[in-house]
Amino acid sequence: MKKLSFSIEIHAPVQKVWDTMLLDPGYREWTKPFNPKGSWYEGTLEKGAEIRFIGPDEQGNLGGMMSRVKEFDLYHFISFEHYGQIQNGVEDTTSDQVKSWSGAYEDYTFTEKPEGKTLVETELAVPDEFTGYMESTWPAALEKLQKLSELSA
Repeated sequence: MKKLSFSIEIHAPVQKVWDTMLLDPGYREWTKPFNPKGSWYEGTLEKGAEIRFIGPDEQGNLGGMMSRVKEFDLYHFISFEHYGQIQNGVEDTTSDQVKSWSGAYEDYTFTEKPEGKTLVETELAVPDEFTGYMESTWPAALEKLQKLSELSA
């Protein structure tokens, strides 16, 4: 498992950045670098809740990650723990591929800065084979979040 960190400073208040990142339709927009066909989540943002991050693959089949909200502190911190995947609409929590994701997580920290700015820090743990993909897509996704948040700030 590889730990990665990314951050960006956004010229918008923390509530605006949080809402843009985690509420629909902002979520669907800033995550497009991960899946150009679009993605969304099903579930609620509260500690202990199950979340399914879903999007179509190249053939239009639904796939994604099964996760739970491990920690939740509104406008400050949220942590997702990944425990399964969805392929072709089928949930999987027991295959060897899913087991390789054991311990995978995504943490988001939002820090209010002077002059109405917000520092967004992400930390994630992913299987080694996904490191290159994450290192190329996360900066693009955070830049998209920055543009969306600053548009209407």
